Amino acid sequence: MTGWSTHLLVAPIVLPLVVGAAMLFVDDRHRAIRAALGILAVAGNLALDLALLIAAAGAERPATYALGSWAAPFGIVLVLDCLSALMLLLTAILAAATLAFALARWHRVGVYFHPLFQFLLVGLNGAFLTGDLFNLFVFFEVLLAASYGLVLYGGGSARIRSGLHYVVVNLAASFLFLIGLSLIYGVTGTLNFADLAHRIPLVPASDRMLLEAGGAVLALAFLVKAGMWPLGLWLPATYSGAAAPVAAAFSIMTKVGVYAVLRLSTLLFGDAAGFIGDGLLYGGMATLLFGMLGVLAVQDLGRLAGFSVLVSSGTLLAAFGMDRQDVTAGALLYLVTSVIALSAFYLLIELIERDRAFGADMLAVTQEIFGETDIAGEEDEAVGPLVPGMIALLGISFLASALLIAGLPPLSGFLAKFAMLSGLLGASDPAQSIGPADWILVALLILSGLATLIAMCGAGIRSLWTPDHREAPRVKWLEIAPILGLLLVCVVLTIWAGPVMAYMEATARALHDPATHVGGLPALGGSE
Repeated sequence: MTGWSTHLLVAPIVLPLVVGAAMLFVDDRHRAIRAALGILAVAGNLALDLALLIAAAGAERPATYALGSWAAPFGIVLVLDCLSALMLLLTAILAAATLAFALARWHRVGVYFHPLFQFLLVGLNGAFLTGDLFNLFVFFEVLLAASYGLVLYGGGSARIRSGLHYVVVNLAASFLFLIGLSLIYGVTGTLNFADLAHRIPLVPASDRMLLEAGGAVLALAFLVKAGMWPLGLWLPATYSGAAAPVAAAFSIMTKVGVYAVLRLSTLLFGDAAGFIGDGLLYGGMATLLFGMLGVLAVQDLGRLAGFSVLVSSGTLLAAFGMDRQDVTAGALLYLVTSVIALSAFYLLIELIERDRAFGADMLAVTQEIFGETDIAGEEDEAVGPLVPGMIALLGISFLASALLIAGLPPLSGFLAKFAMLSGLLGASDPAQSIGPADWILVALLILSGLATLIAMCGAGIRSLWTPDHREAPRVKWLEIAPILGLLLVCVVLTIWAGPVMAYMEATARALHDPATHVGGLPALGGSE
């Protein structure tokens, strides 16, 4: 990227920041104006991020932008490579879908939804673009501050209770983040990624333990945000208690922690094992196992989605902990697919459970166990709902989400898991030795898909295909269209699997060759 196009690097941060600030001057009674501004900002971000992805795919090295042309280690540097461009576009796709869904009714439930949503995008985009640890902390705090307001959006005792747990946990993680930054800065004298990559190998042995302690504390903060077991016990309740568009947008929040672990482990600390030891691999597998058991145990759809998020995070952490290029490529495709599918599932849950009586899931399970058909003990002759077309559409969307989350054919979730399994079993390198950890992860990947399929089938039968004396939910096309759009993205990923996997392989290759990445980062000020 050269000339004026270099300034596009800062646009994904500036655009939502300016629009969010402008919204604060618009009275909340004029929600239509706020909504119009939000639509323009999200559409603009989507176009920008698509252009940045195309630019990153054709670039030989990362594009950089030094704000104010200040030199490291004091300057703020933004960096665009294949991984950050991928995460930016994924964020923009989720933002477009969740904002469209919210415009149907949720943005009127409380105040300041639109400004908070834009500031959340500022934090997310900044975290994916930043080239130094301190500004990573700053953007983390921006997105967390916005998320504190969004997680409580809509009120209700259950939402407030789970939301306060979320706030406390993330404040503690932010405190750890700051401690880790302080330790690393005290040893190296810089927080710029390029400078750190050059200085860390030169740290004397007497300071090495302090550096590793800082890295471990930093990793702990990221893993809290990533939801690794036992640090992610707060996640299912918090996500299930949030408003539907908020929970859908939050499906990428755990992946910010995963992104930070992947970025820093490959760029600064050599490899994943050197960064946090085997804890990343085995912690990921423990998270995967815990999420799998949770998926089988819960009956509530919201908690089912929450434990599915933990399965997704555990899969990614374990796959990245393997530190193999082919496994990483499959994991990147799995990251994109799982985030989109879980976001669509959260939106779908709100439609399915609309006007649904409290405890209906538990009542359905009780009826299954005791063989009862309804309260009166008689067969319900009304097989179909009042609006069969909409129920059929919801059912198809539910089935597609289940296939994607479980990783079953023919959609992109299966392709992602197949790529990871192929890498673990040495399909690309017959000379590769397969150890016990490989076999354990292979078994967990297969069993987690089976567990998710069983849980989703049971939930779908209870929620959509078992008569429970209620009318079909009243659904607007503005609500179902974003869900279909997200699922359509996964269909496109499946159809264009060749080019998509080529991009993921190029991204994985760059991640596992940090010298190429560091060589493109500015050690001095200026933009390129």
